[in-house]
Amino acid sequence: MPKHTETRHLPYSATQMFDLVADVKRYPEFLPWVSAMRVRRDGPTETIADMIVGFKGLRESFTSKVDKERPTRIHVDYVDGPLKYLRNDWVFRDEDSGCTVDFAVDFQFKNRVFEALAGQVFGVALRRMIGAFEARAIALYGSSDAAGSGNSNSSAHSAA
Repeated sequence: MPKHTETRHLPYSATQMFDLVADVKRYPEFLPWVSAMRVRRDGPTETIADMIVGFKGLRESFTSKVDKERPTRIHVDYVDGPLKYLRNDWVFRDEDSGCTVDFAVDFQFKNRVFEALAGQVFGVALRRMIGAFEARAIALYGSSDAAGSGNSNSSAHSAA
């Protein structure tokens, strides 16, 4: 069951980063392996959405519930699909020169083959997805010298 936590300092406001992450309908435009999103319900404090992901010939769909506390927190819970569970948290804190983003994800597949595959590519996939969020922020909000020199503190571990 892959788990990962990471903290990044970015040269954008907490509100900007909250808006980027909360805009799940746009994920297929910039996130690798996300081929489609269907938003079932989208309100100011909760979104229910179906995501279709594809990787190496595999396609899976899963539903998640996104709880939003604008502009400081987003919590994602798994509702239905190929996972046993998924928990994902984003915390956004304004700082003098931007914001700090704390990110945590913990999930486990129902299928042992998917779990083994996820374990093999988890680190690479996570780096690509985090990079995609950062690239999206630059595309939406512009570049800054601080973007290249932001502090990064991360840790990842995987348990079988």
